[in-house]
Order: sequence, then structure tokens, then C-alpha cells
Amino acid sequence: MNSSQKKKVFWMLFSVFLSAFTIWTVLKQNENMSFSMLIDILGKTDKRWMIAAFASAGLFVFFEGVAICSILKGISYKRSLKKGIIYSTSDVYFSAITPSATGGQPASAYFMHKDGIPVGVASAALILNIMLYTASIVFLGIIAMILTPQCFFSFGLPAKLLIILGLFGLTLTTVFFLTVLVKSEKIFSLLSKLLNFLHKKKVIHRLEPRIKKLYKIQDDYNNCSRLLAGKTSILVKAFFWNILQRTAQIIVPALVYLAMGGDRHLFTVLFSKQCLITIGYNFVPIPGAMGIADYLMIDGFSSVISTDEAFLLEMISRCITFYICVAASGLITLAAYLRKRKK
Repeated sequence: MNSSQKKKVFWMLFSVFLSAFTIWTVLKQNENMSFSMLIDILGKTDKRWMIAAFASAGLFVFFEGVAICSILKGISYKRSLKKGIIYSTSDVYFSAITPSATGGQPASAYFMHKDGIPVGVASAALILNIMLYTASIVFLGIIAMILTPQCFFSFGLPAKLLIILGLFGLTLTTVFFLTVLVKSEKIFSLLSKLLNFLHKKKVIHRLEPRIKKLYKIQDDYNNCSRLLAGKTSILVKAFFWNILQRTAQIIVPALVYLAMGGDRHLFTVLFSKQCLITIGYNFVPIPGAMGIADYLMIDGFSSVISTDEAFLLEMISRCITFYICVAASGLITLAAYLRKRKK
């Protein structure tokens, strides 16, 4: 087993441990809740709204596949939606078990390469998609603030700080992506000088592999810029699909709340809350933001519904949008990988 495989196994086992610990901690915090009670409540929910919640979580994976396929089609590498779903599930699964939100990109690039897409083109498409993915989170956060301006202020202080840091980090990342696409030579020249300076000051060691990696990233960005030259429609279409993708995931807690027999007037409030919650945990370097996402959801929901309802809503929603979604994505990715190897 090489170092890359060992790293993947480590993060997978660590993610399983973190998942179990997070669920145990949430249950421990609310002594009124147990697994048997959770199952009993699930049996009493409105099945129509629960089906809508599960379908919406599925659309989260589906729309990412559509977004990637729309980008590939726009740069003359059209692939079937079936293949797009594999690119999406591999991204969802590996992003969830690694500390970085972009941890799934190498897996997506692997399947793209196996489908005959050049490595540089695959990297360019994925760079563009992650940029639009990040921008869509910020966009929905702004929409949430417009719909319900009071939502942010009902969070606790630690949650507010996470949301502010997340908004700043995600906005900065989006601006950086755009800047690099427009002025890549200047940006990468500056980064190269910075690495050389840090090496001279002995802050970092082994300069050559870092410079080599930087040049590889620069090539990918240059390739992305060339592919997008004069094709603004690609950005617009992919951004639209990314907004739908994020909305499909963010709306799940509101649908689950309706399934629990909740007040329909709180639908918009819960959706807006989840938009801000998503901003708060998306910049945290923890696999699947486990623990942080749960804390933010309970903190946000408990300001508009009872604490017991907030715990219950968080548990069910998180199971649908994260644990079940990631497990299903992992199985689909594994099946696709085994099929590729067999061929």
C-alpha cells in the first residue's frame, strides 16, 4: 500500500470515528432523545414531505453532475449525464472524508481521465466548478439575509463568528479564483517569489517540489482561461446549476420540519438559517465539517423552535444530507471504480 492509499484509508477510518463520535455527542447533549425515540418519530412523519427531503438530497448529487457536464459540453468534451453523476458522487464522497472541500476533485479527475478527457481539461473544468460552487454558497447567503435579515442576529456569538469567517473566506476564495483566471501570470509570479523568500528564510524546506506543484496548478488555470475565452455562457449555465445544487441540499431541513408537522410559516426562516449555517461550516478544515455543522444547526434552529425539536431536526436532516448521501455516493463510486478496473 503506497502513501496515497494509506492516507485515504486513514481519513476514511477517521471520518467513521468522527461520525460516530458526533452522533453520540448530539444524543448525549439531549437526554430526552434516543435512537428508539428517533425511529418512533420518523414513523409518524408525513411521508410526502420526507420523500421530498430525500429526493432533494438526491438532487444535490444530480445537479453537480449536470453542472460538470454543462462545463464539459461548453468546452467541446460532451459526456453523458450518467458519467456526470459518477464525477459528482466521487467528489461528494471524497470531499466528505477529507479535511478539504476540494478533496474529491482528484477522484473526479480520475474518472474523467478514464473517460478520455485530458488531465488539463479535467482540472480546468473542476477548478471552474469549485469556484462557482463556492460563489453559489455566498450568493444564497446574501439571498437569505435579504429574505430574513433578522436570522443572523438570532445565532449565538460563536456561531456568528463562524458565519462571518466563513463568508469572508468563501468570498476571498471566489475572488482569488476569478483573479487568477484573469491575471494568472502576475498571481503565480508573486506566489513563486513568496515561496523562494520563505525558503531563503528557512520557513519552508524542499523548495523544488513546491515550485513544481505551483507550476502544475498554473498550467491548469491557464488551460481553464483558454477554454473559457469568449464563452461567458458556460459560466452562467454552470452557476445556475450550482445554485440549484446548493438549494437542493439547503432546503432539506425545512422539508423535514414540515414532515414533522411544523409550522409552514417557518419554512423561509429555516431555509435562510440553513443558508447561513452552510456558510459557517463550509470553510472549516474538518472532514464533512462534522461537529461544527451539527453545532451550528442546533444553535440556529433552537432560536425559532424548541430545543428538543432543534435536536431532532438536526439529527434527521444531517442523516439525510450527509451520512446517507455520502454513503450512497461512496457505493456508487466504488461500483464505478470496480467496473473501470474490470474493463
